[in-house]
Amino acid sequence: MSDRIEVFEQMLAADPDNTMVMFGLAKEYEKAGRHQDVIEMLEGYIAKTDDEGNAYGTLANAYLLSGNREKAIETYRKGIDVSMAHGHPSMANEYRMTLDLDLAEPPA
Repeated sequence: MSDRIEVFEQMLAADPDNTMVMFGLAKEYEKAGRHQDVIEMLEGYIAKTDDEGNAYGTLANAYLLSGNREKAIETYRKGIDVSMAHGHPSMANEYRMTLDLDLAEPPA
Protein backbone atom coordinates (compact mmCIF):
# COMPACT_ATOMS: atom_id res chain seq x y z
CA MET A 1 0.00 0.00 0.00
CA SER A 2 2.67 2.49 0.98
CA ASP A 3 4.48 1.83 -2.31
CA ARG A 4 1.42 3.00 -4.25
CA ILE A 5 1.15 6.05 -2.01
CA GLU A 6 4.81 6.85 -2.57
CA VAL A 7 4.41 6.56 -6.34
CA PHE A 8 1.37 8.88 -6.32
CA GLU A 9 3.16 11.35 -4.02
CA GLN A 10 6.15 11.42 -6.39
CA MET A 11 3.85 11.94 -9.38
CA LEU A 12 2.08 14.78 -7.57
CA ALA A 13 5.38 16.38 -6.59
CA ALA A 14 6.34 16.39 -10.28
CA ASP A 15 2.95 17.80 -11.36
CA PRO A 16 1.14 19.48 -8.44
CA ASP A 17 -1.85 20.51 -10.56
CA ASN A 18 -2.61 17.03 -11.87
CA THR A 19 -6.10 16.44 -10.51
CA MET A 20 -6.21 12.81 -11.64
CA VAL A 21 -3.15 12.09 -9.52
CA MET A 22 -4.67 14.04 -6.61
CA PHE A 23 -7.83 11.94 -6.75
CA GLY A 24 -5.85 8.71 -7.06
CA LEU A 25 -3.68 9.64 -4.10
CA ALA A 26 -6.75 10.51 -2.04
CA LYS A 27 -8.20 7.05 -2.79
CA GLU A 28 -4.93 5.42 -1.70
CA TYR A 29 -4.98 7.46 1.51
CA GLU A 30 -8.57 6.30 2.02
CA LYS A 31 -7.53 2.64 1.71
CA ALA A 32 -4.77 3.28 4.27
CA GLY A 33 -7.18 4.92 6.73
CA ARG A 34 -5.39 8.27 6.52
CA HIS A 35 -8.54 10.37 6.87
CA GLN A 36 -6.89 13.75 7.40
CA ASP A 37 -4.76 13.22 4.30
CA VAL A 38 -7.92 12.32 2.33
CA ILE A 39 -9.55 15.54 3.51
CA GLU A 40 -6.58 17.73 2.60
CA MET A 41 -6.09 16.10 -0.80
CA LEU A 42 -9.77 16.20 -1.82
CA GLU A 43 -10.28 19.77 -0.60
CA GLY A 44 -7.43 20.76 -2.91
CA TYR A 45 -8.77 18.57 -5.70
CA ILE A 46 -12.27 20.08 -5.51
CA ALA A 47 -10.79 23.58 -5.53
CA LYS A 48 -8.94 22.80 -8.78
CA THR A 49 -11.44 20.78 -10.81
CA ASP A 50 -15.10 20.38 -11.65
CA ASP A 51 -15.78 17.07 -9.88
CA GLU A 52 -19.01 15.35 -10.84
CA GLY A 53 -19.83 14.19 -7.33
CA ASN A 54 -17.71 11.16 -6.47
CA ALA A 55 -15.08 13.10 -4.56
CA TYR A 56 -17.75 14.58 -2.30
CA GLY A 57 -18.82 11.15 -1.05
CA THR A 58 -15.24 10.16 -0.31
CA LEU A 59 -14.57 13.50 1.36
CA ALA A 60 -17.76 13.36 3.43
CA ASN A 61 -16.90 9.86 4.62
CA ALA A 62 -13.40 11.00 5.61
CA TYR A 63 -14.92 13.85 7.62
CA LEU A 64 -17.27 11.41 9.30
CA LEU A 65 -14.49 8.95 10.14
CA SER A 66 -12.38 11.77 11.55
CA GLY A 67 -15.23 12.79 13.86
CA ASN A 68 -16.51 15.87 12.03
CA ARG A 69 -20.18 14.92 11.57
CA GLU A 70 -21.38 18.43 10.67
CA LYS A 71 -18.79 18.85 7.94
CA ALA A 72 -19.69 15.38 6.63
CA ILE A 73 -23.35 16.37 6.39
CA GLU A 74 -22.47 19.65 4.66
CA THR A 75 -20.24 17.80 2.18
CA TYR A 76 -22.87 15.16 1.39
CA ARG A 77 -25.37 17.96 0.71
CA LYS A 78 -22.93 19.66 -1.63
CA GLY A 79 -22.30 16.31 -3.29
CA ILE A 80 -26.04 15.91 -3.93
CA ASP A 81 -26.17 19.29 -5.67
CA VAL A 82 -23.05 18.63 -7.73
CA SER A 83 -24.01 15.11 -8.78
CA MET A 84 -27.48 16.24 -9.83
CA ALA A 85 -25.99 19.14 -11.81
CA HIS A 86 -23.80 16.63 -13.67
CA GLY A 87 -26.64 14.20 -14.38
CA HIS A 88 -25.85 11.58 -11.73
CA PRO A 89 -29.17 11.12 -9.87
CA SER A 90 -28.25 7.68 -8.53
CA MET A 91 -25.18 9.13 -6.82
CA ALA A 92 -27.30 11.94 -5.39
CA ASN A 93 -29.80 9.38 -4.11
CA GLU A 94 -27.02 7.39 -2.47
CA TYR A 95 -25.89 10.52 -0.63
CA ARG A 96 -29.49 11.32 0.36
CA MET A 97 -29.91 7.82 1.77
CA THR A 98 -26.72 8.21 3.77
CA LEU A 99 -27.99 11.48 5.19
CA ASP A 100 -31.46 10.07 5.93
CA LEU A 101 -30.40 6.70 7.34
CA ASP A 102 -26.96 7.16 8.81
CA LEU A 103 -26.75 10.85 9.70
CA ALA A 104 -30.31 11.79 10.57
CA GLU A 105 -30.85 13.56 13.85
CA PRO A 106 -32.32 11.18 16.44
CA PRO A 107 -35.91 11.98 17.46
CA ALA A 108 -36.19 14.30 20.42
